Amino acid sequence: MSEISIRHLRYFRALAQHGHFGRAAEECSVSQPALSIQVKQFEEILGVQLVERGGRGTRLTPLGVATAERIQAILRAVDELSNYVRSGQSTFSGELRIGAISTVAPYLLPTVVKNIAHHYPGLKVRPREGITQKLVADLLGADLDAALMALPEPEPSLTSVELLTEEFVLVRPFEDQGKPVPDARMLREMELLLLAEGHCFRDQALSFCGPNPRSLMVGSSLSTLVQMVGAGIGVTLIPRMAVPLETRSADVSIARLPAPQPTRTIGLVWRKSNPLSQQLLEISKIVLDGSSRST
Repeated sequence: MSEISIRHLRYFRALAQHGHFGRAAEECSVSQPALSIQVKQFEEILGVQLVERGGRGTRLTPLGVATAERIQAILRAVDELSNYVRSGQSTFSGELRIGAISTVAPYLLPTVVKNIAHHYPGLKVRPREGITQKLVADLLGADLDAALMALPEPEPSLTSVELLTEEFVLVRPFEDQGKPVPDARMLREMELLLLAEGHCFRDQALSFCGPNPRSLMVGSSLSTLVQMVGAGIGVTLIPRMAVPLETRSADVSIARLPAPQPTRTIGLVWRKSNPLSQQLLEISKIVLDGSSRST
């Protein structure tokens, strides 16, 4: 009889999280048939049905839901054990799973990954982009070692190192260059483009402009918002670090907002219980160096 493997657990957890074989396979970097075979084998080993398969999609059985919860705890313990062993090694090696919110990842993460690889040649960096809610869940579930996100960290079981504080700037059509810069009250009366719900940058921007602006248009990325402004549709706010990349191909103008200017603080966040905390403190110094060069 076959035995349960860590692969079985990781594949089933991915399926439980995504509710979709294709997306679960993508996260695990395997083909969909390969993941499906492993999940089926897992069910056969246990002698129970964990997944309902049908034309309307995939869902877990009640037993599958309970099993996924137990698996989450098991894999967290496995990852913590692995990190405990690594923490006692003289050279930091293995994998570093680092996430970043989508309004940081394109502008800071490439430099950070490059700098980490330079300082730790034996360390393989596994970057991941996502919204704050998903990154926090992955940190708490030991699916991530650390993440670059806006502070303060939203969970008491997480800790952080502050990396940088940056201001938001106003992006408006190029023909508006030289016009008076609107304040928060005036922005509420304009066509304001913001990210969709779930992005912390959206909430930060609304905290400056105030709730319920007159006209709120939603985009999926900062790049989309800037391009829409370049096409003459409204105005938007973006973080300072995004300016060089997002405005190089858009016919827009950039303006500093009047005081008090909206800002955000970005930090490196990880679990307080992570045995690699000392190593992550060292990593934060490398990230800080990379962020100072990129902003």
